[in-house]
Amino acid sequence: MSRALWLVVPAAGQGRRMGADKPKQYLMLDEQPILARTLARLYQAFPHATLVLCLDADDRWFQPDWVPFAHWQRVPGGTERMDSVLNALHAMQARDNDIVMVHDVARPCITPGDLRALYQAASTHAGGALLAMPVADTMKRANAEQLSTHTEPRDGLWHALTPQGFSYVLLRQALESARHQKRVVTDEASAVEALGHQPRLVSGRRDNLKVTHPDDLALAAAILAAQTDPLI
Repeated sequence: MSRALWLVVPAAGQGRRMGADKPKQYLMLDEQPILARTLARLYQAFPHATLVLCLDADDRWFQPDWVPFAHWQRVPGGTERMDSVLNALHAMQARDNDIVMVHDVARPCITPGDLRALYQAASTHAGGALLAMPVADTMKRANAEQLSTHTEPRDGLWHALTPQGFSYVLLRQALESARHQKRVVTDEASAVEALGHQPRLVSGRRDNLKVTHPDDLALAAAILAAQTDPLI
């Protein structure tokens, strides 16, 4: 039986760290909102996937013509990211074995090459997979006064990125378990790990930037301008 691909994009956040008058997914990046840029990259890699877009119920900025996918649905966002993704999982008509890839709306520089590599790993590894980067910098542990107390060994440490992909049944079980135990998870992989699974780390490009602070917009624009190869 073939495995359908579902793309879940949580986009209900307010992005308050940007200090803008609208959620960060609607800030302009080279004359297009970040959300539209991100969806275009996902579509470039997976034009036949089904998109599930998690938006705030009172969202007044979203425009449906930004969505390039033929098959897509809008679901209400939740208080936390985990709640938004669970809303999507409960709303979609997926089979247990289908692949679900969750991607941050604020990562518009994701490349089709990384997307396809993640899909391949998530489709072949029972514990799912996530894009990640090995830690390259020296890591410091700070106390409450932001004083460095010691240096953390960086061997085996990775920065978790998105997308993260899992079978539908595994991801739903993991997030429902986290909700039942009242654990707030910041990424899907940590919920899957809590069930005893070990997601595969797929080494991703370092230009998969997450737009979080105001100066990230200029950096994202520079990255997009440099990504000129249509096969990236």
